[in-house]
Amino acid sequence: MGVASLLSRLRPGRGRGAGPVRRPRVVIATRLYTPEASAAAFRLEALARAFEEQGAEVKVLTTTPPPGTTGAARAGRPSRWPVLRDAQGQVRGYFSYLSFDIPLALRLLLVREIDALVIEPPPTTGLVGMVAAALRRVPYTFYAADVWSDATDSVDGVPPLVRRAVRLAETTVWKRASRVLTISPGVQHRLEELIGERDSLIMIGNGIDTDTFAPDGPDSGEDPVGTSPYFVYAGTVSEWQGAEVFLDAFAQVRTTHPAARILFFSEGSGRDALEQTVRERGLHGVEFRGKIPPAEVARHLRGAVAGLSSITPGQGYEFALPTKIYAATACGTPVVHAGEGAAFDRIRDNHLGWASDYDADQVAAAMRAALEGRDRPERAHLRRWTLENASLAGCAAKGAAEVLAGLGSDDQSQSRHALHRQGEREGDCGDERPQPRHRGRGRPVEHRQQLPRRDEHREVHQEHPEGRVPQLPQHPLRPFPHPPRRRERDDPCEEQYRADEHER
Repeated sequence: MGVASLLSRLRPGRGRGAGPVRRPRVVIATRLYTPEASAAAFRLEALARAFEEQGAEVKVLTTTPPPGTTGAARAGRPSRWPVLRDAQGQVRGYFSYLSFDIPLALRLLLVREIDALVIEPPPTTGLVGMVAAALRRVPYTFYAADVWSDATDSVDGVPPLVRRAVRLAETTVWKRASRVLTISPGVQHRLEELIGERDSLIMIGNGIDTDTFAPDGPDSGEDPVGTSPYFVYAGTVSEWQGAEVFLDAFAQVRTTHPAARILFFSEGSGRDALEQTVRERGLHGVEFRGKIPPAEVARHLRGAVAGLSSITPGQGYEFALPTKIYAATACGTPVVHAGEGAAFDRIRDNHLGWASDYDADQVAAAMRAALEGRDRPERAHLRRWTLENASLAGCAAKGAAEVLAGLGSDDQSQSRHALHRQGEREGDCGDERPQPRHRGRGRPVEHRQQLPRRDEHREVHQEHPEGRVPQLPQHPLRPFPHPPRRRERDDPCEEQYRADEHER
């Protein structure tokens, strides 16, 4: 297949004739998708489901899940490709990203039909999607869950050239996107600082799957008689989360509550360091578990004293609202949070648990309060607040509506579909007349009787009894011959057209 023929396939709306009407076709490109358990995978599955509920077809270009992953995606049609993963099974690091991005470029070009593209970080994936969308002549949406260039700036040892390249790539993708979906006011504000206020920046919010994470249902059985209370940390562990503060605090808590435990259901660059710290300090009661499906996380959260959440200060991530907060509150479990910022304010202002500074003594006090039940919020309040403010389905529905609205008049198939349905409903051709055939250099073949010259007769318009059609008075001269009209197969306007010709 030559380059010209390939590019001809990439151009939408170039088929023969209007053709049958079809639903909008959306492609989501992401390195993480369900059944792999991660916040990004949950967000995009909810978005795919929202697209389908709003009438679109969804194809997901993603990766093959790591070995041992069970379950299946509940929305979209995933197309998977193997990718390089680290020792923990994560798609993380430059080589892992490239192992996804390079094949993605070809996969995007070979998708048969596409009306809109949705891209998830990292910025390298954004660049690939941006170029592919330009070749396919379709709009693309970037789902900005966080600011990768800020995260890169906070990591020691990253060369300045790499920092600048990541910043340039990320901001370029944002600027050229038809839509940029942000998940919190903090992320929205940061993007506005970097590229200015734009109508394309749309804050849709973030949340959790409130069907999976719910207070109803069995717990994990970790504390069947109430003598072994435990905390749950479920999510990524890295330098930005700073989960080591819980180890320092827990060492103090164990002196007064020796049966307490912390369960880490985590992955990330900081997990190995945490395990090493526990071993070196001989800290008992801290358990690192493997990756488990969302439903299993929900079972452990239902029986937990509290969920744990933290943000390292000074890393530029104070605007973040960790999804692990909503996972706990959706199950009716309060949260112990460490670190100032948007998450601190949300937990404190809405009575979702105990919020403290990023300080081991304060965190230890909050953990003791949770164990002793002091100032504990009601389970019903936590559930109700989550349904009203952090439902992932509601956020995804808003995002899907924004993407589909962006197609607008550019989606020719939808406009043809609407016209076709209107004709079927009304049973006639409405205001539409058969269009003249073309041949040669765009010159139409005349199907209408030629009008007399202006100096021979002045055209007089009268209102047609059925509206719209201008009428001419009888001309004394013989009219020009009317060329025969080529009959179209299954032309819904044929009979009406013949009747009009007979009247004239």
